[in-house]
Amino acid sequence: MSELITAELVDLDLSAATKDTAARSLAERMVAAHRVTDLDGFLADVAAREAQMPTGLDGGIGIPHCRSEHVSAPTLAFGRSAAGIDFGAADGPADLIFLIAAPAGADDDHLTILSGLARRLMDPEFTDALRAGTDPGAVAALIRGEEPADGPEQAETEPEAEAEAVAGEAAGSTPFRIVAVTSCPTGIAHTYMAAESLAAAGRAEGVEVTVETQGSAGFKKLDPAVVAAADAVIWAHDVEVREKARFRGKPLVDVGVKAGINRPAELIAEARRKAERGEIAAVSEADGGTDSGDGDRAGSGADHAHFGVRLRTYLMSGVSYMVPFVAAGGLLIALSFAIGGYEIASAKSVADHFVWGEADSWAALLNQIGSAAFGFLVPVLAGYIAYGMADRPALVPGFVGGAIALTVNAGFLGGLVAGLLAGAVVMAIQRVPVHATLRGIMPVLVIPLIASAVVGFLMFIVVGKPIASLQSALTDRLNGLSGSNAVILGVVLGLMMCFDMGGPLNKVAYAFAVGGLADPTDGSLKVMAAVMAAGMVPPLAMALATTVRKKLFTKTERENGRAAWVLGASFITEGAIPFAAADPLRVIPSVMAGGAVTGALSMAFGATLRAPHGGVFVVPLIGEPFLYLLAIAAGTLVATALVVLLKGARRTAPDTAGEAGATGSDDSRVTAAV
Repeated sequence: MSELITAELVDLDLSAATKDTAARSLAERMVAAHRVTDLDGFLADVAAREAQMPTGLDGGIGIPHCRSEHVSAPTLAFGRSAAGIDFGAADGPADLIFLIAAPAGADDDHLTILSGLARRLMDPEFTDALRAGTDPGAVAALIRGEEPADGPEQAETEPEAEAEAVAGEAAGSTPFRIVAVTSCPTGIAHTYMAAESLAAAGRAEGVEVTVETQGSAGFKKLDPAVVAAADAVIWAHDVEVREKARFRGKPLVDVGVKAGINRPAELIAEARRKAERGEIAAVSEADGGTDSGDGDRAGSGADHAHFGVRLRTYLMSGVSYMVPFVAAGGLLIALSFAIGGYEIASAKSVADHFVWGEADSWAALLNQIGSAAFGFLVPVLAGYIAYGMADRPALVPGFVGGAIALTVNAGFLGGLVAGLLAGAVVMAIQRVPVHATLRGIMPVLVIPLIASAVVGFLMFIVVGKPIASLQSALTDRLNGLSGSNAVILGVVLGLMMCFDMGGPLNKVAYAFAVGGLADPTDGSLKVMAAVMAAGMVPPLAMALATTVRKKLFTKTERENGRAAWVLGASFITEGAIPFAAADPLRVIPSVMAGGAVTGALSMAFGATLRAPHGGVFVVPLIGEPFLYLLAIAAGTLVATALVVLLKGARRTAPDTAGEAGATGSDDSRVTAAV
């Protein structure tokens, strides 16, 4: 097995000023060592990983890393910066930078070594030794573990450590016991650093912390006896926790993996508080709890975040659960209109009148099924906003508040308010200390009962009618949009749809549009059309750009471009994310400009849409379909022209491009995002 790091892969005087140039400088050493086969391809993969989550850690550490098909052997390059480089850590720039490269099919032995390094980064004596080192060979040996620095013991994640977790009672008083799971998207670094950080914090607090790392080197399940004896559970993860049902019935702290690294003592304290209050998390195998790019992390993962971040997380939780109802109900209604015309909405109930051989009966059936699905939009939105704030006990008051919002005609806005109220009420009740005998019935009886009564009172008596008036005014305003006002709204919606391509702003614009479909008017149908048209532009533009100017893109990007044709035509904006991750400063402004053009033209043309999804496949249901397609084409051309112009302006010089240039090398592809 080749050495993970050698003296040639160590730069003790890294002069890079930014994280992109730092990654490139260290990656060039990997290329020279014949560990990386395609510099730009590898850096694009590093950029894609960095786009998921910044890799800076408190304590002056940056660990850009990825799995890549362009890596021939697991490799680690180390750079030390005197000035410091910003990798997004809360406490400032990093002076110790580790670039970790793992092949797409890395073997467990190498990954185990990498996980060991990640744990050692939590040892201050190890990092101090790295800062003091003067010889690259000695530093490489230290990193390989041949010259170990004395430090705290490794996190207790192995089976023999688990046995100690159930032995406290025999030794006298029983300490507070926590089981934890850590995981990250790549499963190389953050997973094991969070494990070490939690274990070290537990030792300092006198708390038994036993950690299961679900990383790339596989995972060994915690002993069931250890889980059963635990007083609380911590999940520090950015990917789905495997076999979650094992932790059912325990107080749960659910956070991102970086929280496990940066503030483990806070998480342990929060776990103790939840146990004292008897907050029992209802966990099933189907439960979510991860952040997959849609912002729908539920639970306490946002507990300590900035209020604006937490509010966005709560709202996106509701929107993400609402979208399947929107898609199913909206497309069924749209299909019913295609078969039976718009007047089918006033047909008699198919429960009383249905003729098997009549097309109108089938159209009415589809319309009424779709309308039933649409009837859940506001309650589901409210219920899962509340769930995102306070977990399962908040579902009932959230759904009740959403249903009342419909009753008082408060609509979509009422659902938002009802969900936030329900979550806030449940969170307030959960903070009240209760006797141990009541803890078991709190989440299934007491909390839903009290919270539903409070939320019902507030929605019926206090806030329902004012919100209904506001909803009515907004509907009238949308219905009266014309001329320049409509065009400006189209520009704004187009910019929002294309800025983060599936992220929070995109979802806010989409939720605004589909909310209007619950009670469609001419204005709300124009908004829905503009939103879908603008959302199709980013992937279509990148597909066209990779077709007309292939040399500006890597082989991987050109392959992604072929798939982007279908994704764009289907209104899957996320098809442009790989391009934006690799080169955000050129791609994102370009597609935003194209989206703004499309949104403005769609509104100016008066195009309407009754289906919330479907792309070109629902064109027969679009008002002014030819002009609508023209708007999409215009925006796509604008975005394509801009991205080609911006990329072409910074192409690698012919005399330095070499073989990479023949395959479309372009420094500008990854410089802004590595």
